[in-house]
Amino acid sequence: MSSPVEDLPAFAKNSINLASAGLGAKPLFATDEFFAPLERMLNDDPAIFYPEKFDDHGKWMDGWETRRRRSSGHDYAIVQLAAPGTIAGFDVDTAHFTGNYPPACRIEACNSTGEPDDATEWTEVLGLSQLGPSAQHYFACASNAVWSHVRLHIHPDGGVARLRVYGQPSLDTSNVSGSAVDLASSLLGGRVVAMSNAHYGHQRLLAPGRGLNMGDGWETRRRREPGNDWIIIKLAARGTIESAIVDTAYFKGNYPDACSIQVADLGDAGESLDELVVASSMFWEEILPQQKLAADTVHEYGPNQIRQNGAVTHARFNIYPDGGVSRLRLFGKIVRG
Repeated sequence: MSSPVEDLPAFAKNSINLASAGLGAKPLFATDEFFAPLERMLNDDPAIFYPEKFDDHGKWMDGWETRRRRSSGHDYAIVQLAAPGTIAGFDVDTAHFTGNYPPACRIEACNSTGEPDDATEWTEVLGLSQLGPSAQHYFACASNAVWSHVRLHIHPDGGVARLRVYGQPSLDTSNVSGSAVDLASSLLGGRVVAMSNAHYGHQRLLAPGRGLNMGDGWETRRRREPGNDWIIIKLAARGTIESAIVDTAYFKGNYPDACSIQVADLGDAGESLDELVVASSMFWEEILPQQKLAADTVHEYGPNQIRQNGAVTHARFNIYPDGGVSRLRLFGKIVRG
């Protein structure tokens, strides 16, 4: 079971999981996958455990698990991150691995345009660190370099349920100068920094592609008091918003009745917003007045609906009164300086 958001270290709360399969991270190589394949270690959902589930190789485990080593050395795996970026820290989660977890791990990283090979230079970003049974292990990373791949070493063998690489995608503004991009995209660095409620989850609201099911988005609990729910997004870069997409894919009996969008330029505001800024966000500039929403529909709002606005760094997405939204896109141009 994953830690509640309030219990996460700052680097996890204020970053994106660059090793998320849902964002595009890929398993490239493992020295061994006898008991469980590497790809499971990158799943976004918390690891699960089925006491009675077995397969041809033995106990079915939700993660990456190697066989018991009978020789010297250790196992390792290589993961391509969803996007090149800086790394703030790691979560090496051994959930449900009790008598078969690795006693220690270390992590290296590289920056490569192609798949790493024998000539690739790796840099250690996490030294040898102790692991325990069925627990999340958070390790900060002091490196400020940009990395594209990580190599997880486990000593000597065993299983890891989830590897999360918390960081910030590296946005090369020279490649998108003058063109419209999704300023809210997780792959560019957009992320959620505050919300009124996310009882059924919110992590996938800014993810690429359309939602896969009703659990793949942001959904609040049923509101039993006056007011409405909202979520605040820190844009990938300061820019002007020109159009928006609100997708209610798979939300049919629980989509919001309406939505609106407000924005603000907070300059170099901190990674998370304090209570005063959150409270004042209800007075931010409105660029999309309330719009009726429909079930399981892609709603597109262009220049005719989006009011002219200057460069902004944050957006507040309001839903009335509650419900679920699969994806939010905020397209615009990056403003330098």
